[in-house]
Amino acid sequence: MSGLPDRILAPFGRRLCPVVAHARYGAYDVISVLDAEGPAPRPGQFYMLAAGERWGGGADERPFLPRAFSVLRRHEDGRMDFLFEDVGPGTRRLCELRAGDGLWLLGPLGLGFRRPEHGRRPLLVGGGVGIAPLAIWQDAVGEAEVLVGFRDAPHAAGAAVLRSPVVATDDGSVGHHGLVTELLSEDVDPFATVYACGPPPMLEAVRALCAAEGVPAQLALESGMACGYGACFGCVVPTRGGYVRLCVDGPVMDAADLELVA
Repeated sequence: MSGLPDRILAPFGRRLCPVVAHARYGAYDVISVLDAEGPAPRPGQFYMLAAGERWGGGADERPFLPRAFSVLRRHEDGRMDFLFEDVGPGTRRLCELRAGDGLWLLGPLGLGFRRPEHGRRPLLVGGGVGIAPLAIWQDAVGEAEVLVGFRDAPHAAGAAVLRSPVVATDDGSVGHHGLVTELLSEDVDPFATVYACGPPPMLEAVRALCAAEGVPAQLALESGMACGYGACFGCVVPTRGGYVRLCVDGPVMDAADLELVA
């Protein structure tokens, strides 16, 4: 084990940070923001994000709540990258951000990934926007095999944020024609520790496969969050030991603690 904590505590309150760059990867937008005063997050931790301006439409419209996003990558100068997909008004506004705009940050929050036990190899599995925390984790663990799945070629372009990923697509337009969990079933072995993030059906398939093979897995779960620090109880998920708040007890959970991934 690394001896490093899997949680870095967030500074009190949110802070307005400048956006410094934008890049496009097929269906995804990557926004870089400078947070030179904030602490470096642990891979797998997340931030509550809100655009500095126009966050919620017109003057008579209810503003959007901040949205929870995992860190894609952190650079030595304090820049952090976040990956977005335009799936509605809130994410569309985040995708529109460009250099000079402001982004409200609250974080880092939650529990991140833990290094594999001695002798085990990390095996990273992602689907869609779930590739985000895998990039910063790959940076931290070094050599690690990465399996990622997408619906089609425009989304598969997002695999470029990772090093040497093996790609699957639902329509067969890039890489393996099928599910990323099909690649996992061929590659997992008793010496692996699986790290996964993606849509719930994918995570449930990963959980079930790893349970059947007796392989430890850490899953970065997704849930709607209103506050990010445990006050609202809006992100509770069931575990073998009862319900937990994903924002403080996750988002990274041991697969063995879950009966099912909802």
